[in-house]
Amino acid sequence: MLFFTGMPLFLMELSLGQYGAAGPITVWKCCPLLKGIGIGMLCVSILVCLYYNVIIAWTFYYLGSSFQSPLPWSCDALHNIPLSNDIILESYTECLCVFSEKVLGVVYSKGLHDPGPVRWPLALCLLAAWVVIFLCMLKGIRSSGKVVYVTATFPYFVLLVLIIRGATLEGSLNGVAFYLTPNWAHLANAQVWNDAASQIFYSLGIGVGGLLSMASYNKFDNNVIRDTLIITIGNCGTSFFAGFAIFSILGHMAWRKGVPVGQVADSGPGLAFVAYPEALALLPGSVFWSILFFLMLFMLGVDTLFGNMEGICTAVMDEFPQLRSNLKHKTLFLALLCFAFYLMGLLLITDGGIYWFTLIDSFSTSFGLIIITLFMCIGISFFYGVNQFCQDIVDMICHCPPWCTKLLFYFKACWVVFTPFLLTFILTYIFIEMYRTSLHYGAYVYPTWGKALGVCMGAFCCLQILIWAIVAVSKESGTLRDRFQKSIRPLNSWRVNNINTTTQDQHVEPQRVDGPFTVNLTEADFTSMNWEAISEA
Repeated sequence: MLFFTGMPLFLMELSLGQYGAAGPITVWKCCPLLKGIGIGMLCVSILVCLYYNVIIAWTFYYLGSSFQSPLPWSCDALHNIPLSNDIILESYTECLCVFSEKVLGVVYSKGLHDPGPVRWPLALCLLAAWVVIFLCMLKGIRSSGKVVYVTATFPYFVLLVLIIRGATLEGSLNGVAFYLTPNWAHLANAQVWNDAASQIFYSLGIGVGGLLSMASYNKFDNNVIRDTLIITIGNCGTSFFAGFAIFSILGHMAWRKGVPVGQVADSGPGLAFVAYPEALALLPGSVFWSILFFLMLFMLGVDTLFGNMEGICTAVMDEFPQLRSNLKHKTLFLALLCFAFYLMGLLLITDGGIYWFTLIDSFSTSFGLIIITLFMCIGISFFYGVNQFCQDIVDMICHCPPWCTKLLFYFKACWVVFTPFLLTFILTYIFIEMYRTSLHYGAYVYPTWGKALGVCMGAFCCLQILIWAIVAVSKESGTLRDRFQKSIRPLNSWRVNNINTTTQDQHVEPQRVDGPFTVNLTEADFTSMNWEAISEA
């Protein structure tokens, strides 16, 4: 999935954003018919930001609790003394109790229809999380870029420390062996392929607009192919590296309990907020290790949210350039955006908030995201033209080593054949499984109306492609075929802004007419221009 979906789509988004020097909506002036892809990305990014900062709020809660000695989820805590006769037996139960009852309050809710009151400790943590995001993004890409120097490098230090500590524990090798031993029979299960695609899409940030936005600030001649190889391989390498830190300590926990490693391993929030805190509570100096671990989670969460928020802000500011030029308006817009997300996020930190959290998490990046990236791949390859797109990349990296341009043959084959095929396969499996299986959180099974609501969320994101395609076609004149052909032609401003451009430190604002004039586009505006003459000029 990395080599046939992750890398090709990552390069496509980087190249599109860098060449167009615009965010996920404005960049589709290369093919106005596909503007809905950018709006769909914006919708997905909004849903992700809505629930992802709740994870950061949980991390804040656990980080603050980690300064207590003994840890609140440890059997050494004062309120757990009656349970301390068998620490190993009770530790997991206590960790689960802390997360479900004291943090989430899910035991006080009957389901999706019964959210209950807001849990105010979490509300304060969520507010603090949004304040941090607002302050880090206040000065735009320059301030958030400097923050990332810390948030992106600190987790590597923590992982290295955790790996060294885990290697000294009894039973750690059993955990590492469990981690590195593959079960080849699972390759026959389509769910494994779907999980692999989800991991690649989520970890690389494909399809949510953040990559397009970040790339739009690159220099025009930046080597996007080199960046793609370094980032994608480095990303997966980091995930593989982190596995040793996780499973070495889980191996020790399994050894303490006398059970197989597979019985103590968990996934999703259960790993970060139940299984791993339990393992840390069993270590000498557990307070230090807990603080280090949750501080790392906070850094990782902030990093992820930066990308999504930057995609939203860039998309809106490209459509409304006055926000970018006026610092007060920009600050007010960012403050209102963060506050709006905070108010909507309050639903997810009620007693039944975890049910809504799971619903949005399950459907926000499900079939809607796959459909958006599939249409992006098909649209660039067949409407804009894969040969033209490759030529655009060559124009940007013309001074780079020859091996870069040779790699384009591989990426071209992926864009035209392999990537659309794999995305279609995954999409088909998602629809089959969505029909056959029910959504659940623990023992709670979601009602039909809840699942239908999740499907509507995903459908709303990808339906933007159809809605804005109809709008683009309806704005043209002539027969339906003529309208379609006109709507897939790049606007003249798509390449004019990039001719003889060597550096682009900021977005190129579209030309505006300040007077009360009306500009009507004619057929001549869409005809090919003499680019060589313009270049010589």
